[in-house]
Amino acid sequence: MEKIVVLVIDRQSFFRAGVRQALSAQADLELLDTSPGEDLLGQIEANFPNVVLLDIDVPSMSGLELCRKMVRYYPSIRIIMLTPDPNDEQLFEVIKTGAVAYLDKNTPGKELADRIRQAYRGEYPINDSLTARPKVAEHVLRQFQSMVSMGRAMEDVAAPLTARERQILSYIAEGNSNKQIAHILQISEQTIKNHVSAILRKLNANDRAHAVVLAIRQGLISAEEGP
Repeated sequence: MEKIVVLVIDRQSFFRAGVRQALSAQADLELLDTSPGEDLLGQIEANFPNVVLLDIDVPSMSGLELCRKMVRYYPSIRIIMLTPDPNDEQLFEVIKTGAVAYLDKNTPGKELADRIRQAYRGEYPINDSLTARPKVAEHVLRQFQSMVSMGRAMEDVAAPLTARERQILSYIAEGNSNKQIAHILQISEQTIKNHVSAILRKLNANDRAHAVVLAIRQGLISAEEGP
């Protein structure tokens, strides 16, 4: 069985332990833990989870800010925001970050597991929260209408490649397979596959070769130099 890798980022160690305990019976979930004092983006880069459970108020940076960074740099990772006191204002801000769900920290383990599976499948459980709060839905609609009327540049939401993704793309440009790159970088082949999927999405590329051409044209990697 291929497991859904879930990274828990929360400022409270006992809450992280509680999540692990609540989800321990779910055979399809693999729980990873990290301390908010660590390099969080570095931890995400190293582990490349499928789903992140993110405290809305981690001490090293705002949970909303961290969520925006993750969505920008790792668009294939699905983010579920957690808060002890869900409210309309927070829901609106969470929607703007690109998180796929917004849950109360007291959500029962079974419901949390179901939301994780929905997120992994590409669904947006946050839509349920939005439907239940018409004032927030109206606020979101008005803002998006305003963005369209002002002709907001798409460059503002373009997702750049991370250093690791540029490195992997350089190895691809040299003709290396995912397996060979995994061996070179001493990380799992599945992690390489995850990075390649993120690269294709960010560059809007059809395949690996197309991604290399687009990256060279945009100056993201060199046509001559290795990684």
